[in-house]
Amino acid sequence: MSTHHLIDAYLGSLHHRLPADVVSELADGLVETYEHYRDQGLTPDAAARAAIADFGSPNLIVADFAETAPGRRIARTLLFTGPLVGACWAAALLTTQPWPPLVLAVVRVAAPTALFAVVVLLVVALRGPYRRIRAAAFAASAGLVIVDTVALITLAVLALPFTGFVLCAATASALRITLAMRVIPRLTTAG
Repeated sequence: MSTHHLIDAYLGSLHHRLPADVVSELADGLVETYEHYRDQGLTPDAAARAAIADFGSPNLIVADFAETAPGRRIARTLLFTGPLVGACWAAALLTTQPWPPLVLAVVRVAAPTALFAVVVLLVVALRGPYRRIRAAAFAASAGLVIVDTVALITLAVLALPFTGFVLCAATASALRITLAMRVIPRLTTAG
């Protein structure tokens, strides 16, 4: 849609930073605003500049879309609740005996590695460019589902006594799995 070269340039700067359907919707609104200013008697250049000024800078538009992205919201939630879930599991590991040495060895190596990868993905979802938010939040959510599921399966296989800390850790993981599974479908849709 070629309305004015300034509008085309503006939309072009958004094209590489936002999904096509979002840019298309913005284009419709921008063209309507441009036509409104043209109807008021502004020259094509003045109408284009006024319409663009109404919409704001491309950086502002991208930042606004990123701030409200579902992936960014879930990343905040998972980063906030992560230490709480981790504290529950740490308390369960420290107070429940006997944990087989092999399980403890795996926990000491695999858990921090997996959790570090998840935290990196969550930070990308919080701070990265708009186009990476969904993918990073999806991967982090899926990673936490796997980590929590493995932890719950390990509890079941070892048949450890359900102390208060073990129950707290199992409940926290089950809740986090539920949360992640509820948001994953929204993170897999286009846009």
